[in-house]
Amino acid sequence: MATAAKALLRAPFDAMRQQYASAVHAGLIERSLLASARFERKLGALERATLGPWARRV
Repeated sequence: MATAAKALLRAPFDAMRQQYASAVHAGLIERSLLASARFERKLGALERATLGPWARRV
């Protein structure tokens, strides 16, 4: 049950990651390791601020 709840809470953040990857693949966003790292850092901070202890830990 807890695993399903965590997956549901994390779904919007996974969707944002997928959208970013799709935009890069389509050429709408520059393919850059630095830009990708910045995006992930900002999204990770947002995820931690929003979900607190339920946020993904890497």
